[in-house]
Amino acid sequence: MGKKARDRQVGIDRRAGGQRLDWLVVGAILALTAGVYWQVGGHEFVQYDDQVYVLDNIPVRSGLTGEGIAWAFTSGYGSNWHPLTWISHMVDCELFGLAAGSHHYVSLFWHLAGTLMLFGVFRGMTGALWPSAFVAAGFALHPLHVESVAWAAERKDVLSAFFWAATMGAYVFYTRRGGAG
Repeated sequence: MGKKARDRQVGIDRRAGGQRLDWLVVGAILALTAGVYWQVGGHEFVQYDDQVYVLDNIPVRSGLTGEGIAWAFTSGYGSNWHPLTWISHMVDCELFGLAAGSHHYVSLFWHLAGTLMLFGVFRGMTGALWPSAFVAAGFALHPLHVESVAWAAERKDVLSAFFWAATMGAYVFYTRRGGAG
C-alpha cells in the first residue's frame, strides 16, 4: 500500500488546510475547556486536604527553595511521596502566595496542557482528526476532572495526566523512529 493510500486509510490530511483545521480544533478544545473551568479562579481552598497540602505545609508555603526541593524528594508528608506535586505547589506559593484562585488556574493550565498533549498523541498515532478531537474533548470535559482542577490537593492528578500523555507520545515516537535517542 502506498503512502497516500495509508494516509487516506487513517484519515491524515497533509494539505495546509488540514493543519489549519487541526489548529481550529485545538483552539475550540481550549476555548470550550477554559470556558467550563474558568470559574475556578473565584474559588477558595477546600478545607480538606488543601489545608495539609498547602495552607499548613511550611516547606510549600515558603516557596521554591533548595531546602524545600530537598524536602519534597525526602518527605512522606501527608501520607504521600510525590515530589513533583510538592514542587509545583512551591512554585505556586513563590509566584502567587496563598491566592487560591491562582493555584486553581495553574491546575487548569496543567489540565489544558494534558488535554492538548492527549489530542496530539492520538492525532499522531491514528492520523484521524475528529476521533482524536472527540477523545480529547471527552477527557477535558469529563465530570471526573472537575475535582482535579478545582481542588488544589488534586494537582497530582492533572500532573499525572499530562505526563501520562507525554509518555505515550514518547513511546509512539520511539516505535516509529527506534534507537536509544
